[in-house]
Amino acid sequence: MPVALITGAGRGIGLEFARQYADEGWTVLAGVRDPGTAGDLLGIDGDVAVVEMDVTDPAAVAILSERLSGIAIDLLINNAGRGNPAELSDGGIDYAAWIDVLQANTLGPVRVTEAFLPHLRAAEHGKIVTISSQMGSIGQSSGRAIIYRSSKAAVNAAMRAMAMDHKGEGLSFAVLHPGWVKSGIGGAKAPLEAADSVAAMRAIIDELDADTTGRFWNYDGSEIPW
Repeated sequence: MPVALITGAGRGIGLEFARQYADEGWTVLAGVRDPGTAGDLLGIDGDVAVVEMDVTDPAAVAILSERLSGIAIDLLINNAGRGNPAELSDGGIDYAAWIDVLQANTLGPVRVTEAFLPHLRAAEHGKIVTISSQMGSIGQSSGRAIIYRSSKAAVNAAMRAMAMDHKGEGLSFAVLHPGWVKSGIGGAKAPLEAADSVAAMRAIIDELDADTTGRFWNYDGSEIPW
């Protein structure tokens, strides 16, 4: 069975990815910061293993990579992240909060990807997917949400660079915008259900190959400008 490692799998989009891949017969390694809060994951039918991992903690990431040594991972989904904290105008940005968001949204996905490259190389065609946002597109950028936008623009650039650095190794990278989804970050007013967003993104993931590596996709299959 193919194996997927999903970070931030305890709720929202990550939980839905875990549910859908388990339904398709995959082995799902569901990464969460606190396994004690993973009740929804435990209720999924299929081969789902809850694994403890905080993407902002280098030691936790390294420990899990070592624990899973020798296991080939077909798909890594960097889903864990944080939303935009409250921002004030006229010099009121909370710089400590900015660093916190960068740790989760930018350094976290890069840290996890680097740690699990040996596992992904061991698969026949490892795929690395990072859940970003169109708010990270400089070409489509508008005002406000500086902290969140910058964290997503930075991870977009990092994943694009990693895709180029590892081209020819049989790996495929993609950055995906999931749409405005009902979730802890998207809120209750979002028009898109997590199940529909994830199903659409899975269709894109299925088609990833060496020719499409390093691109920025909307959940509907269209490309987003960097």
